[in-house]
Amino acid sequence: MRVALLSDTHLPSLIRQLDELGTGPGELLASADLILHAGDVTAPSVLDWCEAFAPVLVARGNNDIFEDPRLADHQLLDLEGWRLGMTHELRPESRPISVLLEQGLNGEKVDVLIAGDTHVERLEFREDVLFLNPGSPTLPHHKEYRLGTGAVLDITRDRIRAEVLLLGQTEGSPNPGTPSTLEIARDDSGIQVVG
Repeated sequence: MRVALLSDTHLPSLIRQLDELGTGPGELLASADLILHAGDVTAPSVLDWCEAFAPVLVARGNNDIFEDPRLADHQLLDLEGWRLGMTHELRPESRPISVLLEQGLNGEKVDVLIAGDTHVERLEFREDVLFLNPGSPTLPHHKEYRLGTGAVLDITRDRIRAEVLLLGQTEGSPNPGTPSTLEIARDDSGIQVVG
């Protein structure tokens, strides 16, 4: 199963859809079986555009002042035997994962924790949890509107391959994102990084 991840789309009024910035966002979503958006959608039309590619679930961001059946304060789901949790406002710094889970998911235990809010991509594995922030496809690193980052999770029963992707370049405004990849696997001894 392939899951595409977005966060912090923050479309300005002059831009109606993500593909108006370039083809990268659409290319990311085109291969997805499911799209998870970690909040600050800001424009419900973004969800409709995303849903043309695959089903969408969203964790409500602090700028999401609309109601939509795809939107919840946080999302919890099981995919291929892995437990995923998604919330918006979660700044990980070096705080223990247990603190982050309490803050973002009311203490729910997960294998994968997805968050947004910072506009800065982050991918790490610690304390047996894969933590991923896809950054922002439109306001990466809080710079002006330009192409930024998104992420994908390729999930099988025994492995998850996570990748942060650059969604292209905007002429005159370089993409500040940093691509990264991390793969975890589980067996009888637990979960470990394998690539």
